[in-house]
Amino acid sequence: MTARALEGIRVLDMTHVQSGPSATQLLAWLGADVVKLEAPTGDITRRQLRDLPDVDSLYFTMLNCNKRSITLNTKTERGKEILTELIRRSDVMVENFGPGAVDRMGFGWDRVREINPRIVYASIKGFGDGPYTRFKAYEVVAQAMGGSMATTGFEDGPPLATGAQIGDSGTGVHTVAGILAALFQRERTGRGQRVDVAMQHAVLNLCRVKLRDQQRLAHGPLPEYPNEDFGEEVPRSGNASGGGQPGWAVRCAPGGPNDYVYVIVQPVGWRPITELIGRPELADDPEWATPEARLPKLNKMFQLIEEWSATLPKWEVLQRLTAHDIPCGPILSTKEIIEDASLAADGMVVRVPHPERGEFVTVGSPIKLSDSPVEVTSSPLLGEHNEEVYAGELGLTDTELSLLKSDGVI
Repeated sequence: MTARALEGIRVLDMTHVQSGPSATQLLAWLGADVVKLEAPTGDITRRQLRDLPDVDSLYFTMLNCNKRSITLNTKTERGKEILTELIRRSDVMVENFGPGAVDRMGFGWDRVREINPRIVYASIKGFGDGPYTRFKAYEVVAQAMGGSMATTGFEDGPPLATGAQIGDSGTGVHTVAGILAALFQRERTGRGQRVDVAMQHAVLNLCRVKLRDQQRLAHGPLPEYPNEDFGEEVPRSGNASGGGQPGWAVRCAPGGPNDYVYVIVQPVGWRPITELIGRPELADDPEWATPEARLPKLNKMFQLIEEWSATLPKWEVLQRLTAHDIPCGPILSTKEIIEDASLAADGMVVRVPHPERGEFVTVGSPIKLSDSPVEVTSSPLLGEHNEEVYAGELGLTDTELSLLKSDGVI
C-alpha cells in the first residue's frame, strides 16, 4: 500500500469539545499522526452526554477517532518544558482555547514559531478581532451571528438553528483547508505560518447565498422565494432554497414526522409532474406552463404536488419522481441513516470497536482519496499513549515517567 496522504506529518492537537477535534480527526483520517494533548482530567466531552457510566461518551469517541492521547499539565514548569519539546517535534499545532489563553500559558504564536519556525499554528476562535472577540462562542451562537438563524425557519416563526453543526464542525473543515494550504506553502518557503479561523466567519461563508439575496433585495422582491411580503432583510422562507430552481418538502403517507420528500421543479420536469399528479392540463396552461408563470404561486404549486404525494409512501414518491429524472430526495431520519446499508457500504456509517464500550457507530470520512483509504479506528483512552510518546519518542526513563505521574505533570 502506498503511503497515506499526510503520512509523516505530526499534529499536536491541543483542542477540545468539537470545532478543533473535528478538524484534527479529519487530519488523522488523511494519515497524519495526531497526538491529542489533554489535561490529566481529560477533554471535558469524555464525560458529557454519557450513555454508559464511567465510559468515554459518544460525544468524545465520535470526534477523536484515529488519534493518540497523552496527558500533560501545562501549568507546571516541567509540563511547559515537555510541551516545548512536543512543539519542536511537530509539523502542526492546533488549539481552540479562549482568546488569550495560549498567550497566558506562554505559548502564543511568537513563542511557538521561535521554538519551531516550520510549524503551522492553527487557532480556532469564536470571532475575529473586533467588538465580538471576547464573546463566548458555542455552535448556535456562531449560527446566530453568522447569518444562519436569521434565514432559517418559517416566515411566521422564530429564527431556528440548523441540525448541521456548521458552527463547530463547519469551522473544523475550514481549518483543515487552511492547514493543508500552509503545509503546501511550506514546501516552497520552508516556513510555517499561523492559520486563524473564526466560527462566525465560517458560518458566514456557508451563508453567502443569503448575502447575495440581501443585495438583490435592493432591486425588489425575490420571486424565487414563496414569501408574500419583503422588508429590508432576507426573510425566513421555510424549505424553499431561494435558488434558481424552486423546491419544497412535500408530505407523504402515512404522515409521520419524516414522511416527506424534497422536490425540485425544473422547467423540464413540469410536464411529467403534471402527469404524475393527475393534472396534465397544467403543462400547457399559460397560467402554469412557464417558470415565470409559476413563481408567483409557488405555495399553490407545491400544494398541488403534496395532494398527490400525501397519498403515497415516501419511497414510492421517490421512485415515481426519479423515473422522470425529477430532482428529489426523501427526508431521512437519523434512524434511517444509521441503518442505511448504502452508507455503510460507502464507509460513511461505520462500526468501531472500543476497549471499554465494546462498539460504537460513527461517521466515516467524507473525503475519499484513491491512494489514501481511511480505516476508522477507535478514539484513544485518556493518556493511553503517554509511555509510547514520552518514553518511546522523547526518551524519558521509567523513573522519570513515574516522577511525572506522582508530581501531577501527566
